[in-house]
Amino acid sequence: MAKKILVTDNLQNPEFESDARTKAIDKLREHAEVEFYTVPELTAEHAEGVVGILANSVVFTPEFYATARDLRIVARWGVGFEKVDVPRATDHGVIVTVSPVHMVSVAEYAIAQWMATLKRVYTLNRNSHAGEFQIIRTYEAEGSTLGIWGLGRIGQAMAERARPLLRDSGRLLVYDLRPDIHEVAAQYNAEVVDDPRTLFEECDAISLHLSGDHTVVTYDLLCAMKPHASLINPSRGNLVDDEAVNRAIKEDRLCYYVVDDPVNDTRAIHKDHPRIICTNHNAGITVESAIRLDECCVEQIIDAVEGRTPNHVLNTDVLDHPRVQGFLQ
Repeated sequence: MAKKILVTDNLQNPEFESDARTKAIDKLREHAEVEFYTVPELTAEHAEGVVGILANSVVFTPEFYATARDLRIVARWGVGFEKVDVPRATDHGVIVTVSPVHMVSVAEYAIAQWMATLKRVYTLNRNSHAGEFQIIRTYEAEGSTLGIWGLGRIGQAMAERARPLLRDSGRLLVYDLRPDIHEVAAQYNAEVVDDPRTLFEECDAISLHLSGDHTVVTYDLLCAMKPHASLINPSRGNLVDDEAVNRAIKEDRLCYYVVDDPVNDTRAIHKDHPRIICTNHNAGITVESAIRLDECCVEQIIDAVEGRTPNHVLNTDVLDHPRVQGFLQ
C-alpha cells in the first residue's frame, strides 16, 4: 500500500487559503499521498500505510496506534495534545510534536480583551443598539493593575505588550510555579505574588495563561475580585468553574468574564449573558499564525519522514525507542 500522510480537513478551510498553505501541502505530497480526514476519531481502519499525521483535536484510539505500523509522527496543529494519547504513542515509538508558533496571536487577543473590558466596549455596544445612549464609567490601562496567571511563552508575550500600556504608574502582578519566576518576571518589571488569590484581590483585570484542563478558578476566588474588574481566559474553558463565574457576575462581584471557547457544554449557561463573552477557540488563529502553524507542522512531518529529529518534540523519551532509533539518522 502507498504511504499516506493524513491531514486535518481544517487545512481546507477557504477562510485561510493561501499560497503558503498550498506550497506546504505540495511539499507533503512529495513524500507521500496526502489524504484529508474529517472523522472525530482515528481507528484501525485509518491506520494502514500512514507515516505521518497533521492533526487537529481528533481522538487517537488504542487500535489506531496498534495498527499504524508505519507511523512515525503526529504533528499537532497547535499546542493541545490531550486527545493524542501521548503515553500510548510513546509506547508504540511514535513522535508527537506541538507547534508553539501562535503565542503572539493569543497575547494580542488577551491584550485586545483587556482593553475592551476596561473601555466597557461590550456594554456600550449593547446599550447603543438598545437605544440607550447614556455615558458610563470606563477605565484606563495606564496606572491600573494587571494580573497574569501563568508566565510561560504566551504569558510572557502578553507581559511584554502590557508593560508599555501600564506605564510606570501601573502594576503588573504575576503568579507561576516555575522555579525561575523571579528572574523571568524581572524582565517585564513585574511583581511576583505567592498566591493566585492576591491577583484576584488586587488586580483590575486578570488573564489566565495556563496549560492543562483542571478547574483552578472557583467561586471563592471570584468573590475576592473588585466589582469593576474582569477575568480573561484565552487558555481553556475548564480552568474556570462556569457555574461559579456565571453566579459571580450576576452578583456583580466582577464586571466581565471573557473565555475563548464556544457557548456549549458547561458554558451553555452563559448563553445571551451580556457580560460573559465567549469566542470560538479562535484566539490563536489569525491569517499569519495559520501560515506559521501550517509550515511548522509540515516541516516536522518531513523531518521525521526523512529521518531527522523534528522541532518541538513533546514526548522526548520516544527518541530512545528502538523503533525511532531505527528511522532517525
